[in-house]
Amino acid sequence: MNKSVLSLLLALSIAFAFTSCSTKQGAISKLEKFSFELRDNAQYYTLNDWEKAAEDFSKIRKKISRHNYTPDERQRIGELEGKCISYAYQGVKGRITGLGNELNGILQGLIYNINK
Repeated sequence: MNKSVLSLLLALSIAFAFTSCSTKQGAISKLEKFSFELRDNAQYYTLNDWEKAAEDFSKIRKKISRHNYTPDERQRIGELEGKCISYAYQGVKGRITGLGNELNGILQGLIYNINK
């Protein structure tokens, strides 16, 4: 699972690099809402959720790329994209840590039963 999740993070980064709503501000608003979604829920995402998130991020970037933005708007877009990547990383890191704790518990349970 670790490799799959890291692959999805890479896909998010690639989508960020190669793809950039119907209105100029609407596209930024969608990106902001997406960042809130990741902030609030990334730690609970399944592999399917990550696949959908990567797809959604790519669609948002395509919509953004259709518009000309001012330098200030570009900076805002960059900040939001940075937040998305950060929230995704934190969510994946939390899941991996949780799995590590679960595996540690399984091993402790096995050792306990073996030593009985």
